[in-house]
Amino acid sequence: MSTAHYDLNGAIAVIRLDNPPVNGLGLALRQGIVNGIRQAEADDAVKAVVLIGSDRAFSGGADISEFGTSKATAEPNLNTVINYVESSRKPVIAAISGACMGGGLELALGCHYRIAKPDAQIALPEVKLGLLPGAGGTQRLPRVIGAEHALNMIVSGSAVPAKQFKGSALFDELVDGELQDAAIAYATKVANENLPLKKVRDLKAKHPNPEGFFMFTRNTVGAMAKNYPAPLKCVDAVKAAVTMPFDKGMEVEREAFVNLMQTPESRALRHAFFSERLTSKIADVPSDTPVRDIKSVGVIGGGTMGTGISINFLNAGIPVTLVEMKQEGLDRGVAAIQKVYEGRVKKGRMSEDDARAKIALLTPSLTYDDLSDVDLVIEAVFEEMGVKQSVFEKLDEVCKQGAILASNTSTLDLNKIASFTKRPEDVIGLHFFSPANIMKLLEVVRGDKTAKDVLATAMKLAKAIRKTAVVSGVCDGFIGNRMINQYQREALLMLEEGASVQQIDKAIEKFGFAMGPLRMADLAGGDIGWAIRKRQYQENPDMVKMVVADRLCEMGRYGQKTGAGFYRYEPGNRNALHDPEVDKVVDEVRAELGITPRKISNQEIVERCVYALVNEGAQILDEGIAQRASDIDMVYLTGYGFPVFRGGPMHYAEEVGLPNVVRAMQAFTEDRHTQPGFWKPAALLAKRAEEGKGFDAK
Repeated sequence: MSTAHYDLNGAIAVIRLDNPPVNGLGLALRQGIVNGIRQAEADDAVKAVVLIGSDRAFSGGADISEFGTSKATAEPNLNTVINYVESSRKPVIAAISGACMGGGLELALGCHYRIAKPDAQIALPEVKLGLLPGAGGTQRLPRVIGAEHALNMIVSGSAVPAKQFKGSALFDELVDGELQDAAIAYATKVANENLPLKKVRDLKAKHPNPEGFFMFTRNTVGAMAKNYPAPLKCVDAVKAAVTMPFDKGMEVEREAFVNLMQTPESRALRHAFFSERLTSKIADVPSDTPVRDIKSVGVIGGGTMGTGISINFLNAGIPVTLVEMKQEGLDRGVAAIQKVYEGRVKKGRMSEDDARAKIALLTPSLTYDDLSDVDLVIEAVFEEMGVKQSVFEKLDEVCKQGAILASNTSTLDLNKIASFTKRPEDVIGLHFFSPANIMKLLEVVRGDKTAKDVLATAMKLAKAIRKTAVVSGVCDGFIGNRMINQYQREALLMLEEGASVQQIDKAIEKFGFAMGPLRMADLAGGDIGWAIRKRQYQENPDMVKMVVADRLCEMGRYGQKTGAGFYRYEPGNRNALHDPEVDKVVDEVRAELGITPRKISNQEIVERCVYALVNEGAQILDEGIAQRASDIDMVYLTGYGFPVFRGGPMHYAEEVGLPNVVRAMQAFTEDRHTQPGFWKPAALLAKRAEEGKGFDAK
């Protein structure tokens, strides 16, 4: 059980925080700190108290396992704990190493003295959850490092090494040696010299021109954080620290914290925070499942995807054998990888020695034979089943037993791909998103016969290469592309019905997407979607065709790479420009289909595109393709530019209210241009709306 251990070292009481891994300030730990302070005060032999954590963390803040439970707010809450520490009749010295963040930093600021290791990480990251520090952080931090520096830290939520605060009132001493020994020595000095009980609250938070500074900061922060209310509330709270007495400033902070907790933006950010941690939990794969050792990786294909995938592993220090069939393609792939590292060196993000070391881990090859001893091989070849078949049959021949065989396919049947080998249990889908070395999402596709240890290995490996891995079952397009297909279809149908290219994209971007659906299609390459549609037309002859999109592709307009798609693009410039040629094509298609264009509102554009995602997501959940609704949200937050402040499509639907989503969908069924039955609510969506529950309700 997490607690605080109380020990005596001569006249110094040592309270050690113990709630691994980061000493989250859960109820038991909060009680332990209060009890420790009381015990020290009651013992006349104790002259001072040291509050210390582990090497890894003094405290990372709130205990996330208690979020949403009664323990999170139960007494003693963090403000009560800090009051006990601050009002202690005996000096309390915080000894800080590792993470000192959020409530952990607020606790340290309540101590009378603070010493730290120079590399300790200091932060108030609450803004990343749509909140502000709620236990005095906005009031105390400005008093020890100045209003301007404090505001920068609070608004950004970024961590800063303790050594950067040398000379400020935040730390009384920075120590390089053994922390506990140094803390006891410092506490002994404080006690022996009868030094005062310094309270941060008694200091003045100053700025030479507070009125001008906070007016400028409000304008700047407001422009940068237009969809997020928390940063502006941070400005107001720090201003209160400068312009009001401490207790009044605390009231401003508390009121802002309580109000922000109720905002949809904060709910969305907190949902995303917890959802990311849930993705690694797989119902039938225990956390202690043995994993395979991945010491070397093979990548087949030296194109954009193959090189991006390779960089992930090189960055993690894992050797990569890159295989291409022709020297020209191999040279191009190696050059692309080298260019990425050269760019990082030029931008000061990496030293030349480090870049050379990463590139030295790359082995270019023109033969599959060089993959005979790799632990994992990932194919990133053309998205066509015949090509995949030849690759996997060859891998089955040359790769050692126990090697994991992975496909980067984005839509094809992984079970069929696995059947091309004599070891389907070793086959898994690792669907990276382009650019693969930058995009955070990794869809881990679990085939019917994929072994549990293979799945567990893939999830562990995803963390090593800093990806958010989401498990998907096998279906056409898996989670992300299956859903985006419906989203894109609605956008294309509305284009035929009367909306313009620009209106559709602007409406979706105003909703908060990083990019509208038609700009996104141009970026991805129209030919990719066209190839998928042609396959789907064959498999489903009754499918409504996307005539405008098909026509543009027939004209060779594949988007940015050809200089023309739904927009036109000038050489060396990625700005999407209006193209009258597209308007002409749209008019021709409307005439051919007998469609009289109508006025379509921005609200309809957003609802049809987003609710198409929601309905397909509900179907995916019902089929067991995704484990939970929050996994679907993580796919869209990390791979498709869905606005983080809305929490993902499934969370957003729950915020709107599932009955309201169903009601809107029923209105869309009257549109005779859409696919018959398209807007029938998925069974799970209809059921949860009727029950008044969320998607993941039991």
